[in-house]
Amino acid sequence: MSSILIVDDERDIRELIGDILKDEGFVVRLAGNSDDCMAQIAAEAPALMILDIWLKDSQMDGIDILKTVKRDNPDVPVVIISGHGNIEIAVAAIKQGAYDFIEKPFNIDQLMVVVSRAMETSRLRRENTDLRRRDVTSSDMLGSSASFKGLKSQLEKVTKSNGRVMLTGPAGAGKELAARFIHSNSNRASAPFVTVTSATIEPERMEEVLFGRETADRGVEQGLLEQAHGGVVYFDEVAEMPLGTQTKILRVLVEQQFTRVGGVDKVRVDLRVISSTTRNLQTEIAAGRFRQELYDRLNVVPIEVPSLEDRREDIPELTTYFIDMFHKTQGLPMRKLTSDAEAMLQTMQWPGNVRQLRNVIERVLILGDGTGEVDVKELPGHEPAAGRDEGRLVLSGALATLPLREARELFEKEYLLTQINRFGGNISRTASFVGMERSALHRKLKSLGVVTTSKSGARMARLEDDDDEDDS
Repeated sequence: MSSILIVDDERDIRELIGDILKDEGFVVRLAGNSDDCMAQIAAEAPALMILDIWLKDSQMDGIDILKTVKRDNPDVPVVIISGHGNIEIAVAAIKQGAYDFIEKPFNIDQLMVVVSRAMETSRLRRENTDLRRRDVTSSDMLGSSASFKGLKSQLEKVTKSNGRVMLTGPAGAGKELAARFIHSNSNRASAPFVTVTSATIEPERMEEVLFGRETADRGVEQGLLEQAHGGVVYFDEVAEMPLGTQTKILRVLVEQQFTRVGGVDKVRVDLRVISSTTRNLQTEIAAGRFRQELYDRLNVVPIEVPSLEDRREDIPELTTYFIDMFHKTQGLPMRKLTSDAEAMLQTMQWPGNVRQLRNVIERVLILGDGTGEVDVKELPGHEPAAGRDEGRLVLSGALATLPLREARELFEKEYLLTQINRFGGNISRTASFVGMERSALHRKLKSLGVVTTSKSGARMARLEDDDDEDDS
């Protein structure tokens, strides 16, 4: 977007301006009427427009073209020129977003000063836009577990299409990261990625936030959909969107256009839509809180993002990544975890998933007492109780009331379930860690009623009499 588009119904004028600018090293395009002008803009938006306000034999005059350009390409500076200039026309043009106004016959030096300033403005806007687009959360996808590999394979398949994707999974599992991965590996990677956090937007302001607004005193204010033009709009927790807004979003998906709040003109957008939710949308539909038609439009490619519990194998790799990241971004100590600390992290409960793991690592690095290895004692929830000997195992109340044989069997079940899930259902690795022959471990698991089943592409251990709803 480095050319200058000159629009004037007088051939001599537009060619004169064009020749002057060519001599200064600019790339120039010419248009003699509104139809030619709009066709050239549709083919490629210019870096700058020089626009005559009066156009003979045209469907649109300069002010109409200016309004359209500032609506669809707001970053393009427009310099208005006119042989009938007066203060009213100049004020009207500036109010509609014109960069400057030059009266014919113009002084060449004056023209070059205005063009040079406008082109510099255009360059800075492009650089600022590029920087904003690069300044996004990392889209690195880390992991080697079977469930993670299954997720990544699905994401890679949808990167090259424009199909709408619905990401499901528990809070903190990494749904936005998955959406950013799709964006950064797609043909829209250089275009915006705009997040709509439905749960944090007040329902009465949702339409203004999404569609923007037009007012007499403040002019045009772009909404999030317009800001995402050409790129990806990500609806985070789409189930939080008010029903009235759902209807209008459905219309946008069908028509790829909308009207700003307080406006009358249609705004055209080219968007890829990715959505996410932690809720069961079928339940929301049955309860009348989510529109079936919108669900059908958004749920073209459903992808489930696994919980951290389903990918415990990835915890050491994720931990190493977070430590390195916090060292680079916050200057926190560059530490390693002991094997016992890694094992403890892999066996802990993670209701907050990857987000919770990240927070735990940050806390450990901030509150840590040194730069050596992180041991189990530094992990949250494992501080030694006052008055207890270090190294002692504290029995739960339920376990302490059982006879030795029942307590031992219950402990073995929970211990082996934890270890198998820690190693992603890999019996060989589990056997090696717990110090048993593989055949002996199989016999022990059978006697305890422990079986392994597939879940999210990985093998997971459970008790044989548990519900089979997650089997595949």
